[in-house]
Amino acid sequence: MITVIEATASAGALRRLSDEGVSIWLDDLSRRRIESGDLAALVRTKGVVGVTTNPSIFQAAIGSGEGYEEQLADLAVRGVTVDEAVRMMTTADVRAAADVLRPVYEATGGRDGRVSIEVDPRLAHDTAATVAEARQLAWLVDRPNVMIKIPATKAGLPAITQVIGAGISVNVTLIFSLERYREVMDAYLAGLERARAAGLDLPAVHSVASFFVSRVDAEVDKRLTLLGTDEALALRGRAALANARLAYEAYEQVFAGPRWQSLEEAGANRQRPLWASTGVKDPAYEDTLYVDGLVAPGTVNTMPEATLNAIADHGDVRGDTVTGGYDRARADLAAVERLGIGYDEVVRQLEDEGVAKFEVAWQDLLDAVTKSLNSEGVDAE
Repeated sequence: MITVIEATASAGALRRLSDEGVSIWLDDLSRRRIESGDLAALVRTKGVVGVTTNPSIFQAAIGSGEGYEEQLADLAVRGVTVDEAVRMMTTADVRAAADVLRPVYEATGGRDGRVSIEVDPRLAHDTAATVAEARQLAWLVDRPNVMIKIPATKAGLPAITQVIGAGISVNVTLIFSLERYREVMDAYLAGLERARAAGLDLPAVHSVASFFVSRVDAEVDKRLTLLGTDEALALRGRAALANARLAYEAYEQVFAGPRWQSLEEAGANRQRPLWASTGVKDPAYEDTLYVDGLVAPGTVNTMPEATLNAIADHGDVRGDTVTGGYDRARADLAAVERLGIGYDEVVRQLEDEGVAKFEVAWQDLLDAVTKSLNSEGVDAE
């Protein structure tokens, strides 16, 4: 990995993380962050080599209108629809962030320097619409280092194959279960096979699979706390790391198989595991838990700024904390199951809630932009 972090008092743990093969991505974006030079500073001083966005992030950034006033006024004068206005603003931010990260992209051969933008979450259960939206977003951003985020719903799986098959890099999001993660990797390999058959340049296609972490503990811990037994309470804070570690084991297995080896010989890139939702939700836990506990080569950890700063300040990065823990991870998940907390039911609920939360955030963003456009005296319908 090619990462240059300026020598600062806070750089030690971040540099160790990078040296262990973990790419540090920022889970946040706003126009103020770009225009103020803050994003460039994070690249320079804290080793940030990528950016992820989602509907909630854009809702927070654009919903207030701060930094977007001039563009909103121009869009209102043009009489654009609210959907068009939102896409113009979000793709403009992603394009600008991609330009900031372009040197990282060039230095890493396209591995990092990536900025992700998500398809409209209302399309999560519509394969054809997701594919069309992904193509449109790639065209609108028009940067080689953009990644299109596609949710890992049942409808999203064939969309992943089609979009990868078209030579577009993809960030698969909202993965919670080990079974679904294996399906995601299969969809990626199928997409690469389709791209190869079409004569496309496989080395130019990259992908990450965003496996969500903290939300698993939040849901399982809630159920363990309701049980209230000593055995149940002793398992709090263990399910999320166990789930993620077993996901990495699945990654190792898939990308050691003959199907992958054939694609690798053609120049294909591995679909790296990306640890998402790594901000700790329970204040009883160490705020670096989902970074220190998920150090493994060839991974990405996308962090909110608070977690990034916590790692810089007191991260405890001591080498690989994943590959030696598979047996313990299986034991932890089995112990939770024995208490009557069904794994399949939990991860299915988390996927449904994840899609629903992004739909709500997107609608909140549309409502806020509608209000801003209408305040200019233009009907945004």
